[in-house]
Amino acid sequence: MGLTSDQVSLIKSTVPILRQYGKIITTTFYDNMLSDHPELNHIFNRTNQVNGHQASALAGSLYAYASNIDDLGVLAPAVEKIVQKHASLYIQPEQYDVVGYYLLKAMKIVLGDALTEDIQSAWAIAYQQLANLMMGREQQLYKERLEWTNWRDFTIVSKVTESSDITSFYLKPVDDKPLPSYHPGQYISIRTTVPQLNHLQSRQYSLSDAPSPTHYRISVKKEAGLSLSDPAALAHPGYVSNVLHDSKHVGDTLQVSHPAGEFYYTSSDDDSKPIALISAGVGLTPMLSILRTRTQKVSTQPISWIHATRNSRTHAFSADIRHIAEQHPNVRTRVFMSQPSANDKDYQFAGRMKLGALDPEQDLFLGNGEAVYFICGPERFMSDVREALVRLGVESQRIRMEVFGTGDVGGA
Repeated sequence: MGLTSDQVSLIKSTVPILRQYGKIITTTFYDNMLSDHPELNHIFNRTNQVNGHQASALAGSLYAYASNIDDLGVLAPAVEKIVQKHASLYIQPEQYDVVGYYLLKAMKIVLGDALTEDIQSAWAIAYQQLANLMMGREQQLYKERLEWTNWRDFTIVSKVTESSDITSFYLKPVDDKPLPSYHPGQYISIRTTVPQLNHLQSRQYSLSDAPSPTHYRISVKKEAGLSLSDPAALAHPGYVSNVLHDSKHVGDTLQVSHPAGEFYYTSSDDDSKPIALISAGVGLTPMLSILRTRTQKVSTQPISWIHATRNSRTHAFSADIRHIAEQHPNVRTRVFMSQPSANDKDYQFAGRMKLGALDPEQDLFLGNGEAVYFICGPERFMSDVREALVRLGVESQRIRMEVFGTGDVGGA
């Protein structure tokens, strides 16, 4: 059953309420649901629960959904992002029922009599409408994956230090079956136990190499500020990254999901179009997958690698990228170091990344109306780069961004 025109109007009338009380509603929702259903803790990111990002993201999603209830096509890209993440976590239809129940319950607890029976009924239908849409797309993704329909055990076969805070993990399936390919730029979910939380936790990590039928590679930044032996560290980020860096070694196993994600370069993209790969910090990981995949074959496609890092100690894969550029004349690299040491040499610009310092044509392809721009890094960095590109005349549809984190609809 779809929404009537009157119910659409009721949903839109709640937009101001959601603006004011959205985070209180979603915080109440998570508290009650996870208290009653602790088995769901392995799905939700504990770090984002503690720091409030998960509640803020859901509040933003509710606000965006209500605001666009009469034009849901606007939200399609953001919904696809969420669906891809759900599919990487193997979310099932029955879990939508639990979420719906506790979400409506939280709205009633917070809003009281302001949530009339008619408004509550409209929101119940609206929630089910969105849930059906997402479940349908997720089931489609599961069917496309053929035999890989649940978490799969992988062994760490190599662990390589790439920089002072980034380590690569080479993962091979325990069953030795050939691995499916993926679009360069996509991610996998990793699931492992965090001892201090006493339950499983999942995180998404970009695949950082060209596709291989024998193994996957992820390159993980160790998020500072968390000591697993310190109970006071619970409010800090980085549970899984610290477990991987400090406690997981060659021979250990991790649970891995099928590759997913809507941020990628695909073979259907026109190989003649220049691409600019713009990243900061660990945001280089999906870019490296794109770069290595695109340079596996002889091509004249112009590729610009533009990266920001602190110094040579934090500059992961610098030798690999330099080697690729030396072997492929169509690849041009530009590195910004915000805090270079006196001995650092492998960079072109000191200070934070500024697109104005780059060559408009050779580095940014601004004269080519078909150039495509991939951006990945901290959210503020991506927002700044996107705004700078738009000011330089780049159409927004030619800019693709990978947002690590909660992936709320409101961020669309």
